[in-house]
Amino acid sequence: MRIFACIVLGILVAAPGVRADEREAHLVVRQRGNDTFASGASARVDQPVKGDLFAAGGELRIAAPVTGDLLAAGGTLRIEGTAGQNLYAAGGQVALDGSIARNARVAGGSVSLGPQARIAGNASLAGGRIEVLGGVGGYLQVAGGHVLIDGRVDGDVDATAGALELGPRARIGGKLRYRGREPLKQDAASQVQGGIERLEMPLRHKEKRAGGRAAFGVWTLGLMVLAAVLVAALPGASTRVLEAARTRPGWSLLAGFIALVTVPVAVIVLLATVIGIPLALLVLIDYFALLLVGYVAGGAALGDAALRRWLGARAGQSGWRALFAALGVLAIGLLALVPWLGGLIAFLALLAGMGALLLPLKALAGRGAA
Repeated sequence: MRIFACIVLGILVAAPGVRADEREAHLVVRQRGNDTFASGASARVDQPVKGDLFAAGGELRIAAPVTGDLLAAGGTLRIEGTAGQNLYAAGGQVALDGSIARNARVAGGSVSLGPQARIAGNASLAGGRIEVLGGVGGYLQVAGGHVLIDGRVDGDVDATAGALELGPRARIGGKLRYRGREPLKQDAASQVQGGIERLEMPLRHKEKRAGGRAAFGVWTLGLMVLAAVLVAALPGASTRVLEAARTRPGWSLLAGFIALVTVPVAVIVLLATVIGIPLALLVLIDYFALLLVGYVAGGAALGDAALRRWLGARAGQSGWRALFAALGVLAIGLLALVPWLGGLIAFLALLAGMGALLLPLKALAGRGAA
């Protein structure tokens, strides 16, 4: 959450006062004291940063030294510079080839610590495929579908992986503890000073997973029905919401994030005034309803996009719109089951759906005031 909160706040601060030449260069940069906020569809940061760096972009490359913390998110993220404090990064593909003076927390579809990467402190990595070819001075926590360790880790390693592999250059100074579906694949030249311990999944955890799957099926089916009913019963309102999600995805995410954070704060303030308690309870009920319908709207928006792409001629027919809204909710639910990244996918769908619900209301309010 800290990653995405900082990125969103950073873009909000950076947005005003952007120069035209910066837009043309596909990189928006704004200073706040010693801190730097950067964003762009295709961005490269190559100027030294005296404070913290907050960066986001479709394709983001950071080649400059950062004195403070480095917080970055992007579709493709490559970090070649240095960070004087901590690294927080998330993206579809994340590659680290620089050095981090303290700790690193990284999540992505694929995460790679190159041979030149150096993390002086501890590292926590999560992703579909993870490669650790560089050095980690502290402990390493790693969770992924396929994990390769072929570098040096001075401390302990705690790994959860579908498949875990130790390459010939793996040097682990502490103990290796791992959970996985497959046995450890270890090269004969690798070294683990503290020994290796395989941890089995507790039986009760497996039972909980089986129960969770059953609950997931019932819950998802209910949300699918809700999505279909809302789209069919409210064609005008649902069209405005789905259009907002499709045409303004960035603003939908931002509006959803703002609502997610500010509404609970408003409820607390109202509760503190005593006289505002009835209003606070009413707002709280509406907030939970917004969370539920927002998630459904996020799935329905995905289904609407698929309908327009594959069966554009039927996009105006209520029956097809209701069907694809239900299928979109199902797709989000299935993606949410993906280990480690599923929660992020569901969270982004929730934000986009909440924002898509709020943006048309803002437009209607503006026309009413006019």
